[in-house]
Amino acid sequence: MTAYRFETERLIIRPFELTDAEVFSAYRSDTSVARYQGWDAPYPQEKAIEFIQNMQQWKPEMLGEWLQLAIVRKDSGEMIGDCAFYILKDGKQAEIGMTLAKNAQGYGFGREATIQLLVYLFDELGMQRVRANCDPRNLPSWRVLERVGMRREAHMIRSTWIKGEWTDDYWYAMLAEEWQELKKAR
Repeated sequence: MTAYRFETERLIIRPFELTDAEVFSAYRSDTSVARYQGWDAPYPQEKAIEFIQNMQQWKPEMLGEWLQLAIVRKDSGEMIGDCAFYILKDGKQAEIGMTLAKNAQGYGFGREATIQLLVYLFDELGMQRVRANCDPRNLPSWRVLERVGMRREAHMIRSTWIKGEWTDDYWYAMLAEEWQELKKAR
């Protein structure tokens, strides 16, 4: 999985290592981080180890399976979150997602990591379309998606049952030609 190592101005995005388990468990156990995510807090370290071991088995031909990668600050070496993608079974569309530790939010790291995922998915893999979704109450999440140029395609009302309640979803997407236009405008 060494092919899945990317560098941005301030970040290294790389495969998980077992030594990441403690930090991974800690930010996933933060109830403010877990609020809009599919896991429950606390998130035990044993579960983090099992998750990382599963990610280490991921192979590129595993269409429809998420690959999660650690986000690490270049300046400090601190793991601050993770980002993920999966290729839909048609092989030309992908979905992305991200989680940042609370102390890493609000500094543009989410935007930087999301742009890197888009670079990889559009420019390296030749995806036709990349999508993402989030809970509308998660303002920082949908703001990142809009700041990178993704278009809100839908507001699904009470479409997801999670953590004992029906929640709404915002769906975002970007087409390859939209990505190319954004790159030209920079």
